[in-house]
Formats: sequence, structure tokens, C-alpha cells
Amino acid sequence: MRSYKDTHSKIMGYILWLFGFTGAHRFYYARPITGTLWFFTFGLFGIGWLIDLFLIPSMDRKMDDQFLGGRLNYSFAWILLTFFGIFGLHRLYLGEWLSGLFILLVTLSLVASSFVVPMLSLLVLGVYLVLIYDFWTLNSRINRINSQHS
Repeated sequence: MRSYKDTHSKIMGYILWLFGFTGAHRFYYARPITGTLWFFTFGLFGIGWLIDLFLIPSMDRKMDDQFLGGRLNYSFAWILLTFFGIFGLHRLYLGEWLSGLFILLVTLSLVASSFVVPMLSLLVLGVYLVLIYDFWTLNSRINRINSQHS
């Protein structure tokens, strides 16, 4: 039997819930399908978002049973992804230096060019696709890294 580890924080869950119409808390609690649905429907037209206020404690308990604690902190990584994802900081935190620096350079290039260079639009689209992928996979990637270092 595995010992209890608080891998996901209820406080972080509720902070992300405040932005719940984007599905952020659903992604945090490893529910990427409903997270995507919440993202495109503004929290299931606000109804799902409101119901989630009461579901967060049970979602949190499931995450603590499902994922391993360790070197990387889930909540910190999710803060980096949710609020600073376009800078690639979450990838740098995971040790994915090349892709993290690439995302950072694309973002800085976009800012420096003041949206003038059309070619950068394709790079920005690529960055957003990478961020969507990261929302879907961040928990499992942290779990894999933590299990390798335990």
C-alpha cells in the first residue's frame, strides 16, 4: 500500500477553478477531455463550472492516489503552464531545455517583431498546439519523472 502524498493541492485547484471557464482546473486534475470541453464551452456554459466547486475535493483525492510525489511539484508546474506557458517556463522546470527555449524564443520574437512578420504566425500556432498538448500530458510527464527519481 502506497503512503499518502498530497501531490495536488485543493488550494491550487480552487485558484484554477476561478479560471474554470477555461478548463484549467479540469486539466490540473487530469481530466483533459472535459477540460477541453470546458475550454470551448466556457465551463459548460457556467453550469459545469459551478458544479465543479463541489467536486474539487473528490478530484483532489483521486489525484493523490493516482500520482507520485517527488522531485517535481505538480502545483508549481501547473502555475508555470497556466500563467506562463507561452514562455515555456514549465518545460524548463521539467528539464526539457530545448523545447522550453524554443517556445521562449518564439514568444520573444513575436513581441520583438510587433506582429509584423507573417511567418511568425505559424510558429505561434505551433506554440499553442504544444501548450494544448502540455495541458493534456503535464501530470503524466511529471509522474514519469518523479517515478524515475524515487
